[in-house]
Amino acid sequence: MGPTGAGKTDAALALAERLPVDIVSVDSAMVYRALDIGTAKPPAALRARVPHALIDIRDPAERFSVGEFLREATLAIAASHARGRMPLLVGGTMLYFRALQSGLAELPCADPALRAALNARGAEEGWPALHAELARIDPAAALRIRPQDAQRIQRALEVHALTGTALSTLQRENLRGAALASCLTLVLAPAERATLGARLELRFDAMLRAGFLAEVAALRARGDLDPSLPSMRAVGYRQLWAHLAGEVDLDGARAAALKATRQLAKRQFTWLRAEPGASWLDGGAEGVLDRLLARVDGWILTHCKA
Repeated sequence: MGPTGAGKTDAALALAERLPVDIVSVDSAMVYRALDIGTAKPPAALRARVPHALIDIRDPAERFSVGEFLREATLAIAASHARGRMPLLVGGTMLYFRALQSGLAELPCADPALRAALNARGAEEGWPALHAELARIDPAAALRIRPQDAQRIQRALEVHALTGTALSTLQRENLRGAALASCLTLVLAPAERATLGARLELRFDAMLRAGFLAEVAALRARGDLDPSLPSMRAVGYRQLWAHLAGEVDLDGARAAALKATRQLAKRQFTWLRAEPGASWLDGGAEGVLDRLLARVDGWILTHCKA
């Protein structure tokens, strides 16, 4: 696991060339087909050589919940074990990792009428106002949800309205489905945060040169997608969508995307620092792949039967 742009894909491929592993993607954007350049998705030719589970399993018009991820990932892990191989979970969606490690709260199903009412309130009052309401009834949830994050504010208020209990309380007390009993946890992250910031800027510009804007334009041209969908709210996609909608020029969209990417990396670091028992490796250091392989080899000798 690690922040965006830390080199996780290259590290996973290095392990796949050396060890009998099956790569399982832990990325909330790579699940969507046609989101390729902006998600830094491994190319199709590479995935044909080294299969990756949980990539391209949903249309961008669909939603994909944490519960669905847990179910799909559990099946992928079990299939890997059944083949006598080891699942290698790779990605930066920390909520997905937490669900695998700790289970998932038993939460009520979505209520379309209630969601419609909350959406109407959000449009009329503004989502920061609903975030302030959430802060009164569930301070713990409000602390980790941004005031403009309509989807997560809506869900937290919906859960409280349906159950009378704070979402954060349910997440602490009522868990199910943890899929990882014991595992080696590796964090790939640069020792200097400034190094990552520079790398993210270079990577985004490379995405633009590779046709990222055209990719978003093709998605927008479908006609059945809109900026409120989780797929189109992915970092980079929503900023370029705004540019194509005439809301901002390309330089402004680039600046907004880079800011959002840095904010994502900051949130990922917050999750990672709380990860118990993780081994940290500097993804930009010389010889890091050798150290990674040595760490995995040592763990296999200790934990796995011959």
